[in-house]
Amino acid sequence: MGDIAVKLTPAGQGRLEVYLDGAKIFDRKDEGGKYPDMNKANELKMVVADKIFEVDEATAKG
Repeated sequence: MGDIAVKLTPAGQGRLEVYLDGAKIFDRKDEGGKYPDMNKANELKMVVADKIFEVDEATAKG
């Protein structure tokens, strides 16, 4: 399996950003200052799972 980078970035003043392979998938500021609820956490989990699947598929073909 290839490498997948998930980065949680506290950016000062309670700001939270989540990046997946360099693409921002969550920004607390964009969410009106709210931390992710369970629905949003599950959505983020699915985004990460989809990325893992894509990388696995590409690796298997490569």
